[in-house]
Amino acid sequence: MKKTLLILSCLAAAASAYVDTDLDGVEDSMDRCPDTQLSELVGSDGCPVASLISPHRFDIIAGVSYNGGSRLDIAQEGEDTVALSLQADYYYKQYTVQLATSFYNTDSDSGLNDTLLAAYYRFQPTEKLFGRIGVGVVLPTYETGFDNEAADYQASAALSYSIGERLNVFGGFSYTLVNDDDVYNVTDIGDVIYQDTAAWMAGAGYRFSPNFYASLSYGSSDSIYRDVEAIENVSLYGVYNVSDSLFLTFSYASGLSDSASDNAVALRIGRYF
Repeated sequence: MKKTLLILSCLAAAASAYVDTDLDGVEDSMDRCPDTQLSELVGSDGCPVASLISPHRFDIIAGVSYNGGSRLDIAQEGEDTVALSLQADYYYKQYTVQLATSFYNTDSDSGLNDTLLAAYYRFQPTEKLFGRIGVGVVLPTYETGFDNEAADYQASAALSYSIGERLNVFGGFSYTLVNDDDVYNVTDIGDVIYQDTAAWMAGAGYRFSPNFYASLSYGSSDSIYRDVEAIENVSLYGVYNVSDSLFLTFSYASGLSDSASDNAVALRIGRYF
């Protein structure tokens, strides 16, 4: 009995002598980096040598949208459109690669819209200011009916500034080189002349809770058709994080110009991997 108590006393003393506050496997007296995160792999001195969290992330986003009185092209003005969208993103540190497309359906036509392949770089000049620049190619998967489709090229930039912990203001600009061939003397339409387009938007957002964010913005974009007024709308956007990997987004846009859709609603669901 005395022998058993002696052994237990020695074990207790040994346990009390070994203290590893940050649980990285290195005793505090030998740990040169005492506050290591559990996601870090450490060396014999207790300092990080690698992260267990991969810098590679992905997401897939699927959605449905309705556009009332949308203008798919110059020959289909004012048709209601339902579209199914699919988007995939790959994230690596400050870089993002995106692939997005959609399938539309109207009373008179259906098919693929153009497909966007883009790359973005995110930067943070100050604690409250975030920015993103990007370049992309718009692949001609939409058929105009004129057999004149070509790839378009796009550049974009955006900034967001945080005011306090919940409010932010933001703005963005993009420019697209439209390369579709002009078409002349089309029956009932006349000439179809394309132009490069510039677009900009500005707005403000508010984080109502850790899981819910919403924003209101105004946007204006040139039409791809020459001599057609700019497309103007006001938009409401919201995102809700269901969990760490699942999220929902909602958007509504009201057209302010005759060239814009009267109303547009979209609901999307996404998952991070």
